[in-house]
Amino acid sequence: MHPEPLTGETSINDAVSFELTGAAGLIAIDNPPVNAASHAVRTGIRQAVEALQDMSAVKVIAIYGKGRTFIAGADIREFGKPPLDPWLPELCNFLEASDTPIVCVLHGTTLGGGLEVALACHARVALKGTRVGLPEVTLGILPGAGGTQRVPRLAGIRTALDMITGGKPVSAEDALASGLIDRISEGDPRAVALQSAQDLLDGTLPNRRTGALDTEPDPTALDEMRKKLARTQPLLFSPQKCVDAVAASSLPVTEGMKEERRLYEECMASPQRAGLIHAFFSERAVSKIPEASATPRAIDAIGVIGGGTMGSGIATALLLAGLPVTLTERDQAGLDRGIATITGNLDGAVKRGKLTAGARNDILSSKLKTSTDLGALSEVDLVIEAVFEEMSVKREIFEMLDKVCRKGAVLASNTSYLDINDIAAITSRPADVIGLHFFSPAHIMRLLEVVVADKTADDVVATGFALAKRLKKIAVRSGVCDGFIGNRIMTFYKKAADYMMMDGASPEEIDTAMRGFGFAMGPYQVADLAGLDISWAANKRRAATRPAEERYIPIADRLCENGWFGRKTGQGFYIYDDTGSRPNPEALAIIDAERDKAGIAPRAFSAEEIVSRFMTAMILEGSRVLEEGIALRPIDIDAVFLNGYGFPRFRGGPMHTADVIGAAELVRRIEDYAREDAWYWQVPALLRQMAENGGSFAETNDRG
Repeated sequence: MHPEPLTGETSINDAVSFELTGAAGLIAIDNPPVNAASHAVRTGIRQAVEALQDMSAVKVIAIYGKGRTFIAGADIREFGKPPLDPWLPELCNFLEASDTPIVCVLHGTTLGGGLEVALACHARVALKGTRVGLPEVTLGILPGAGGTQRVPRLAGIRTALDMITGGKPVSAEDALASGLIDRISEGDPRAVALQSAQDLLDGTLPNRRTGALDTEPDPTALDEMRKKLARTQPLLFSPQKCVDAVAASSLPVTEGMKEERRLYEECMASPQRAGLIHAFFSERAVSKIPEASATPRAIDAIGVIGGGTMGSGIATALLLAGLPVTLTERDQAGLDRGIATITGNLDGAVKRGKLTAGARNDILSSKLKTSTDLGALSEVDLVIEAVFEEMSVKREIFEMLDKVCRKGAVLASNTSYLDINDIAAITSRPADVIGLHFFSPAHIMRLLEVVVADKTADDVVATGFALAKRLKKIAVRSGVCDGFIGNRIMTFYKKAADYMMMDGASPEEIDTAMRGFGFAMGPYQVADLAGLDISWAANKRRAATRPAEERYIPIADRLCENGWFGRKTGQGFYIYDDTGSRPNPEALAIIDAERDKAGIAPRAFSAEEIVSRFMTAMILEGSRVLEEGIALRPIDIDAVFLNGYGFPRFRGGPMHTADVIGAAELVRRIEDYAREDAWYWQVPALLRQMAENGGSFAETNDRG
């Protein structure tokens, strides 16, 4: 025992220090930027507690975080590596077993392992504005340091199920109401820690070992959640394991912890965990671009050309990010439609709780300007053109922008397919021209393809990425080709779906198979939603350059010739009315007629074969996109499809899925399918080399 108390702050390591103030030992965590529960933090907390326990003057311990948050979760640098002692479950059990009572002060975003540390303490105080949560399910695992056992004991099984299977953080107020925390305070974390320590000593804060509490049984809540997950997330592995772990909280705590650990290890071994971790890292990897060192240009005012669905959605996204927008259209009627759409989008944000009514009114009154004259864009920092997908129209607009916009303004096109080099060439400043391909609805979808033309300046590329960050979107760098990364690959694999449709599979069978794989919608549902007229226009544009060897399926064109463009017209591959949607019998008749015309005897396709052909085609074209340098890395392609095309997140993306399948198997499939269509099914050189060398796409993901 130390007979005399220490004075001042004592550092355990670079991340943790402690001090003695009266009878209270204060432990401070300082591991910027988010105080992640790294090995240094875990070691520091344990050693600091042990040191304070060894001092006779210390009657209570308080743990708090410096900086912007308490522990915000695990250290991502340790993902996938063997755990180092003390690992988190061991640390939490050590804290709970302490004879010296411990209070934890939470602020910022206390997530995952940070909340599990707090749950193991004997009391919890949160600063106003704190949010707490257990997001492990989003990574395909479950809280593995006692979270599934301690939350039910403090807050009940129903609250535990909602938090742990949903993964979303809750407010300090909700945490207090459920019993997860004991108090909400205001002030500096250290000052609150000191006061909370005194209150714990005085008995005005409860002093409880969470593991010693009993869980109130709630079989109804468990049954309801299992049924809900079977209905809403039938393909996901970890949510049901989370329910099983929470159910084990009715056991004595040591037995419950063992069951939690067993279920955690099952999740760790699941391919879904690997896919979800890969998806998590993809959102960070895409920011590593060759132009990252360039300084972005200042963007304080933006012009948007076009008040249609896309332009209005882009304007909405910019306005919600606090940016002033000048919207231009050809005439007042177009502006009126655009204003109405933007207003509706903002009203939707108010209804969803993303925006206050007052903020909505301020945006419309002071942030949004409109004009029918492109001259109104003379002083903006960035212009985003979002008009009809027609090269002659876009070139005409950029020719005018070249004359109207100030020197140094960034000129961006929202084109989905067209050549940015051709658009840039019409201007006298191609270095200022870039593609910013938003995805509809632009104010909701997270993906932004930043399309870099041959002469685009580095600081313009950096500006595109900076804008995406401000809009809270995931930017992916793409080179120039028809359709860039996403639409180019989608156009290719959609042909595989069309070939199967022509050869015997119905649109509904193909859609059902792909939903079974994990997509929210199948390719024909997506086509109807996007509008068949969009792809019809692209097909007509490509007709002159279509290779003679290519097998072309005109079924969607026949539908468009009848004015059936999908949801917007009430029918396409499906019929849409007040009763919902159902297969369109007239579309099926057109399919039969085209088969007869081509002399095709339809055959059956199993769901497994549909998925195999669909995914193999997607990976095949993804390999070509990499070979040509359109995408920097495989993980960039994964990020595009995860965030823009509804690819099932638990599968990690198409190129991650390619590694799961294996290059040799993919080559075998392509060569097998090539017996039917040797022009479409060609093995990319990159894929063949990987098959021969036993390589993987993941090996090339570290390129910057």
